[in-house]
Parts: sequence; C-alpha cells; structure tokens
Amino acid sequence: MLRIRLRRVGAKNQPSYRIVVADSRAARDGAFVDHLGHYNPTTEPTTLVLDEEKALKWIRQGAKPSETVERMLKRKGILEKV
Repeated sequence: MLRIRLRRVGAKNQPSYRIVVADSRAARDGAFVDHLGHYNPTTEPTTLVLDEEKALKWIRQGAKPSETVERMLKRKGILEKV
C-alpha cells in the first residue's frame, strides 16, 4: 500500500522534511515513488510547500496519507477537493 508521508532530511537538531509517496513497508528515509513537496517546522512561520495536483492524483489512486500529512492537507484545503 502506498502512503503519503514525511521523509526527514537536514542536519542534526535542524529537521526538515520532504513530503513523499512511498511504499508503507519502506524505511522512513528509504526508497520513495514521488516527491510532493517539503515542510520546514524550524522557520517562523513554518514553511509548507506542496504540489496540490500531484497530491490529489495520488490520493485518487489510493495512496493513504499519514496522520501528520493528513493534518497538513486539511490545513491547505486539499482533502476537501477529493
């Protein structure tokens, strides 16, 4: 099953995340299928860049977002369009 989830990048104590579509069995920072955007919680305000068209395409094809990504999608108003 495909999941839309966060992939951690960045230095120690300076996390930054990429929003990716990956197989649910893959490691957190392992192989992924597609890159949808990025999220940086350390900036003020937090930075969230997301390709809305790609996200909708993957959700319609059956990819399930993780809880954290689901909150982000709701904040951006993308889940209401499905």
